[in-house]
Amino acid sequence: MQKVLVQRHAGPAPRYTSYPTAPHFHDGVDSATYGRWLRALKPGQTLSLYVHIPYCDRLCWFCGCTTKQTLRYEPLTTYLAALRHEIDTVAELVDPGCRVTALHWGGGSPTMLKPEDMIALSDLLRNRFDFDPDAEISVEMDPNDLDGPRYDALAEIGLTRASIGVQDFDEKVQKAINRLQSFEQTKEVIDQVRARGVKSVNCDVLYGLPYQTRESVHRTLEQVLSFSPDRIALFGYAHVPWMKTHQKMIPEDALPDVTERFAQMNHAAAQVTTAGYAAIGIDHFALPTDSLAIAAATGTMRRNFQGYTVDTADALIGLGASSIGQMPQGYVQNVPATAEYQRRVTEGRLATERGFELAREDRVRARAIELLMCDFAFSFAGMTSEFGPDANAIIEEATSLAESEADGLVELRNGVFRLTEKGRPFVRSIASAFDTYLQTGKARHSLAV
Repeated sequence: MQKVLVQRHAGPAPRYTSYPTAPHFHDGVDSATYGRWLRALKPGQTLSLYVHIPYCDRLCWFCGCTTKQTLRYEPLTTYLAALRHEIDTVAELVDPGCRVTALHWGGGSPTMLKPEDMIALSDLLRNRFDFDPDAEISVEMDPNDLDGPRYDALAEIGLTRASIGVQDFDEKVQKAINRLQSFEQTKEVIDQVRARGVKSVNCDVLYGLPYQTRESVHRTLEQVLSFSPDRIALFGYAHVPWMKTHQKMIPEDALPDVTERFAQMNHAAAQVTTAGYAAIGIDHFALPTDSLAIAAATGTMRRNFQGYTVDTADALIGLGASSIGQMPQGYVQNVPATAEYQRRVTEGRLATERGFELAREDRVRARAIELLMCDFAFSFAGMTSEFGPDANAIIEEATSLAESEADGLVELRNGVFRLTEKGRPFVRSIASAFDTYLQTGKARHSLAV
């Protein structure tokens, strides 16, 4: 029975880190549009910055990020020079009264940067934007890049949260995804950042990888739990070789089928929650004292392009090639090709290639989908309070879905549309029922579990 249920509801669906999702962005939103949106920010509004470093010194075959491999540092030097131009251009358009409450370094591998380059980039950002004294500074880390001077540089830039990719500690799995990384190596990174005052550590673990079994995922999580990380992100591997061609290096016949993926997910979730972590959304776990667990418990957690977050900034400004920003008016994305990105920003222009301006109906659906992804529920009274009569259409759709859904995945009680415990693993599929753009595009998506 469960196998039939999984096969019925675990088909491809977006991850809904935005609505509409990125495949529906278009070139009607350009640099001129983005410039207007930046200038419209008002003093006192809060900003979150995302800086993308699209380089790695090894290419992990499972990776879905926009990045490229290089064994030379010269491409990073050229890229950083262009990034400084973009920072200057954007900062000139933003009112100096706006405050930065969060900065996230993503990639690629930001920890590839030389220590002096990390510090110089951080100094530039702080000189060009007004940072809150308690702004969260988070960095994605590859343990293979790190050494003493880099740890010291991370401390100097004010690192508050370290995000460390683990994926899997099984050597056979690591070889299949081209990600060799030992337990001891990973423990050293965590020990070093904690010794320098970092209070929050996140570990990323994947299920659904080639050669993984429930037992092998269990062993990896036992090792991860020995670190006592503050957060654990348990992601399902997204196999999208039509979009990320390096994933063709992964042997498809070694990938677990959707039923086994579902079993791995459930087993891993039970293991982590038994260890005392709170389950958050579809793929995050946190100690009860962690800010993300508190936000989830109080209904203030949000979801953006970095996934689940406590970030409530008024605008997310993406910096770097392929970066996505989220403004009050809608979404923008920079051109992905590094050469074209560098050309545009070096000329003093914004690098916006496409985006999406939100209509009123989009905002209603975006909020409902975000609430489903975060809280597994939305109330009709809450939606009406926020959007007035514009919420009527989605209320009618939710009512119809609750009445017609035959597998017991959703329910409607006292004006609250809610996923049942049985339905929560399939929230991406259920959220897609409210996505009016999904059937109009040609994008292909990863499995929903």
